[in-house]
Amino acid sequence: MSDLIELRDRMRAFTEERDWAQFHDPKSLILALVGEVGELAELFQWLPADSAAARVQDEPLRSRVGEEMADVLLYLVRLADVLEIDLGDAAMRKLSGSASRFPPDDVRGQAPEKA
Repeated sequence: MSDLIELRDRMRAFTEERDWAQFHDPKSLILALVGEVGELAELFQWLPADSAAARVQDEPLRSRVGEEMADVLLYLVRLADVLEIDLGDAAMRKLSGSASRFPPDDVRGQAPEKA
């Protein structure tokens, strides 16, 4: 069983045990996801870009970043479940398509105009 499927199943059970599925319509889940991304962004808002990765190695920032990233992942997994989208498969297809659109020899060292 893949990690994403296990997360999906655990999120489903968590939701069902609390009778929260009634609140998990796509719009509400997307808004919750955006809120969590905002909380993650807030942790980086005033960090200098050239030292952000190094600063995240230290506590308590490391734990906070991990918590917010987990929230983002869990809401995304729940949204995919509600919409019946195989998130792992969709990600693999997207990565394959990007590999075709951005051949390494053509784009190495260049930021893509559209990912």
